[in-house]
Amino acid sequence: MVIFPNCKINIGLNIVRKREDGYHDLETVFYPVPVHDVLEVVPHHEDAFVQTGLTIDGDSSNNLCVKALHLVRSIHPDLPTVKMHLHKTIPMGAGLGGGSSDGAHTLLLLNKKFGLGFSQSQLIDMALQLGSDCPFFILNQPCFAWSRGEMMEPLSLPLSGYQLVLINPGIHVNTGWAFKQITPQPPAFSLQEIATLPVKEWQHVVKNDFEKAVGHAHPTVAEIVHYAYTHQAVYAAMSGSGSTCFALFEGLQTLPDFSPFPHCWIRKIKLS
Repeated sequence: MVIFPNCKINIGLNIVRKREDGYHDLETVFYPVPVHDVLEVVPHHEDAFVQTGLTIDGDSSNNLCVKALHLVRSIHPDLPTVKMHLHKTIPMGAGLGGGSSDGAHTLLLLNKKFGLGFSQSQLIDMALQLGSDCPFFILNQPCFAWSRGEMMEPLSLPLSGYQLVLINPGIHVNTGWAFKQITPQPPAFSLQEIATLPVKEWQHVVKNDFEKAVGHAHPTVAEIVHYAYTHQAVYAAMSGSGSTCFALFEGLQTLPDFSPFPHCWIRKIKLS
């Protein structure tokens, strides 16, 4: 069985406070984006994991697909052994949630393939054990999220007709470092209200608290956002803790080519 884990962007990201458990309370708007990895699971005489495409550093035992399999097996010890093949096209450490999506979609695939009967709420609880962004990919629709990101409320955020450009400069941003640059505080504008604003007004109130610090440490990030705005983007920002930036365009037949950034990974998507 094959599944296609998609990525996401964060439209705004407010770090509200640091919690006693060491995590941070935040609020954000998750928006799913149709750029995909590929994950296949087939019966096998023993558990095996193969990864192709973009290179993932580190031991495969730390991959969220593998961790998801172990999590499911801890609940269903009789789960058949499988071979998983993950083909990566979504950049890692990029603010797009590709790894989180892979882990969450492993839960979804195993649940469907083997008829395990997990409910959506059970899958969300399991996904949270893999990482804070993982529960979103169980729901996988535009939503306002808060707490660690696992508390979610579906959001009407129609962007059909807009064109989206993702621009990843190949800079890995350490999430721990990024959080250390932030002084948590309640936002002036709650992202829960984003659907009440026209997209053209987001520039003035929808902020990513990580963007200033990351843009200062890696000027290319700030340059990409500035370039998008000077080429008619109605909204442009960094996603997550970076370094991928995104830009929304309305009514343009031809999108800017982002030629000043020749070494970037770039995807152009018409939203529907």
